[in-house]
Amino acid sequence: MLVLLPPSEGKAPGGEGAPVRPAGLALPGLTEAREAVLAELVELCRGDEDKAREVLGLSAGLRGEVAKNAGLREAGTRPAGEVYTGVLYEALDLATLDAAARARAQEWLLVFSGLWGAVRIGDLIPSYRCSMGVRMPGLGPLGAFWRAPMAEVMPQAAGEGLVLDLRSAAYATAWKPKGEVAARTATVRVLHSLVVDGVEKRTVVSHFNKATKGRIVRDLLTSGAAPATPAELVTTLADLGHTVECEEPARRGTAWKLDVVVTEV
Repeated sequence: MLVLLPPSEGKAPGGEGAPVRPAGLALPGLTEAREAVLAELVELCRGDEDKAREVLGLSAGLRGEVAKNAGLREAGTRPAGEVYTGVLYEALDLATLDAAARARAQEWLLVFSGLWGAVRIGDLIPSYRCSMGVRMPGLGPLGAFWRAPMAEVMPQAAGEGLVLDLRSAAYATAWKPKGEVAARTATVRVLHSLVVDGVEKRTVVSHFNKATKGRIVRDLLTSGAAPATPAELVTTLADLGHTVECEEPARRGTAWKLDVVVTEV
């Protein structure tokens, strides 16, 4: 099974590991593209600060992120699973997993990134600020930039099993499963169910969408369940206590769309 995750906007500060080696990260087929994004990001952030903030979409209060990016080649590193600290990762709580669940996390989880393309949670990376929605002056929109290199490496990374795609829309632009990979891919939408005057109303949640996805991944990791198909995933999540609704895709070669319904957010 392969679980595709978005990164978090917030990240833990530097680490004590050696400076990053793009060639040493998972999916080495992305090395050339990683070097290109890293080079332009560092150059941008070592130049005009106001321009860098504009390109990266940062407010004046986040000017420190520009300086952090400028020093990426020399910065200390830590495992990616410790770098990402947002709502999804708080719910996932990798640090408290037992040894078996953590081993599964090392194998199953792949975090998409505007800077690195995608990394495993054990990859040593520095704290950085560069979302997939950024349009770099030389490389253009990063979502579009990553499509070609991702198309080369992701089919092999996906293997033969289930692909659980929990990425946000911006990160999904970098790679879209196709063909037989798409047929064994499942995406998840989180719906909040609320009864008002005896009538159920459902709304798509945002902030708690991330927390629910983090809990889903944690449940899969701790249970040891390894569904091989989207249909098996539906059954597995139900067995783990989640309310899941879905319909089989109308067309072959299309990803399954699962709705996870929650009553408390």
